[in-house]
Amino acid sequence: MGCSRKVAAEFTFYLAIPVMFGASALRLVKFFLKGNGFAPNEAMVLAVGCVVAFVVSLAVIRFLMGYIRRHDFRPFGWYRIALGAAVIAYFLLT
Repeated sequence: MGCSRKVAAEFTFYLAIPVMFGASALRLVKFFLKGNGFAPNEAMVLAVGCVVAFVVSLAVIRFLMGYIRRHDFRPFGWYRIALGAAVIAYFLLT
């Protein structure tokens, strides 16, 4: 479409934010509708896990954006082709 690799990667990261938020919210709503709840220590573990996941995701996104600026998508393409072939072979053989 004529955009740079950096812009395409940023777009996909931004596009993933509402999807991940919505999936998490839906799962929490279903959890609470079943009559479940969190004890205070469970809520703390969930909060710490969310903060750690956020910090790690920022580091990984920073690394990937740096990688994308210096490299192209060929390794990713070959990886996806090999993985697709392996999945097809697995299902054909089982």
